[in-house]
Amino acid sequence: MIVNERRGRLDSAKTARALRLLRELPVTVETDVEEDDLIQLARRHRLTVYNAAYLELALRKGHPLATLDMALAAAARAETVQLVG
Repeated sequence: MIVNERRGRLDSAKTARALRLLRELPVTVETDVEEDDLIQLARRHRLTVYNAAYLELALRKGHPLATLDMALAAAARAETVQLVG
């Protein structure tokens, strides 16, 4: 958000509001991930580990995946994960 402030996309009030809204989200921390599975997904699809983590979570939970990242979308299709949109 700071980068967006610097680029004139946000002002400090909007950053503060966004942070307040983020704190209100019902976030859960997933700890059931198998690191070996995660690394294999990243290697198999040439993904960053954090994108592989999104894919792994969608696979494990059976949820669709929303992304604009072309490589992640291709990997999701290859793994038969439904894409949103």
